[in-house]
Amino acid sequence: MKTRKTNNLIYPFTAIVGQENMKFALILNIINPGLSGVLIRGEKGTAKSTAVRALADILPEIDVIENDPFQLNPNDEFSLYQECMKTAYGKEISSLEQVKVIKRKVRVVELPVGATEDRVVGTLNLEHALKKGEKQIEPGILAAAHRGILYVDEVNLLDDHVVDILLDSAAMGVNTIEREGISFSHPAKFTLVGTMNPEEGELRPQLLDRFGLCVLVEGSRDPEDRVKIMERRAAFDNDPEGFNRQWQEVSKELTDKISQAVLLYPKVNIERELLFEITSLCLNVGVDGHRGDIIILKTAKTIAAWEKRRHVELRDIKLAAELALPHRVRRQPLQEMGTGIKELNA
Repeated sequence: MKTRKTNNLIYPFTAIVGQENMKFALILNIINPGLSGVLIRGEKGTAKSTAVRALADILPEIDVIENDPFQLNPNDEFSLYQECMKTAYGKEISSLEQVKVIKRKVRVVELPVGATEDRVVGTLNLEHALKKGEKQIEPGILAAAHRGILYVDEVNLLDDHVVDILLDSAAMGVNTIEREGISFSHPAKFTLVGTMNPEEGELRPQLLDRFGLCVLVEGSRDPEDRVKIMERRAAFDNDPEGFNRQWQEVSKELTDKISQAVLLYPKVNIERELLFEITSLCLNVGVDGHRGDIIILKTAKTIAAWEKRRHVELRDIKLAAELALPHRVRRQPLQEMGTGIKELNA
C-alpha cells in the first residue's frame, strides 16, 4: 500500500490497521535513535511505506536554526554550525543572537533508489562557482537527515557504492564532502529505516547487520481487518481532512507518550542478572559479534520506558529479542529469517 498524498495530507499512522510489530519497532526508534534503525521486510501492499511516511505527524518537535541546511542543534552544536556556515558558505556567525531558533518536527527524509553519490553526500555548487568564482558547498541528503529519519524504500535495490556511503555515515555519525580540493565534514546522525520486498533480492550481510531491529510484515488473513482497511482507506480518499481530524486526538496521545518515554529512557535501569539472559539468547541462536546483545539491551530499556517503568523486566528482553535477532541468527540454506526466535523465548 503506497502512500498517496491528498491535498498534501498523509494517511495517519494511528489509523493503520494491524502490523503492530512494524509500528512498535518504528516507535521504539523514535524514542531511542540509538537503536540503529529498523528494516521492514514484506510483500507489496502491506503498508510499509505508508507507516514510515506517516511517522512525520507523530514525531516530537526539536529546536533548529531557521534555514540551516545541516539541521544542527542550536543548543549543543552551535560551534559546529558556525564552522559549517563559514566553510560551506563563507558566512561568519559570531553569536546565537544572529540567528533565529525555531521548533519543528523531526523529519522523515527519503532516499530515492536511483540517488547518485553527489545527491547523497553533497557536492560543490557549480552555478555559484561560475557566477562568483567562489567555491560553495551544496549539501546532500545526509545533511537533511541529521537528527531525523532517513527512509530508503526498496533498500535492497540500492547501488552498492551508495550503500557503503550510508554504512560509513551511519557508523561514524559524520559525512565528508571531498570535491575540487575541498574537504568538508558535517554531522550526519540519523535513524535508518529501510523497506524491502524479499522477493526482489536480499541485502548484503554488512548492511543487514547495521539495522538494529527487523520486522516481517504480511497481509492480514483476518476478514474483519481486511474490511476495516478498505473502509478506512475509502474514508481517507473521500475526505482526507475530515479523516485526519478523526485521528488527531489519538495521534496527539501517541506523540505525548513518545515524548514521555524519551525523557524516561535515561533513567531506566537493568539488573546484571538480566544481562546474562540477553547473552544466553544471543549465544543460543548463534549470533556473531556483540551488536545483537547491545541492541537487545537498548531495546529492552526503551520498551520499559514506553511502558512508563524505570526497571527492565524479563518480558522486555524477550520482546526485544524478537525484534533484534531475526536478521542476525545463523540460518541454514532455505531457512526463513527469524525462525526459532519465538520458540526460544517461550
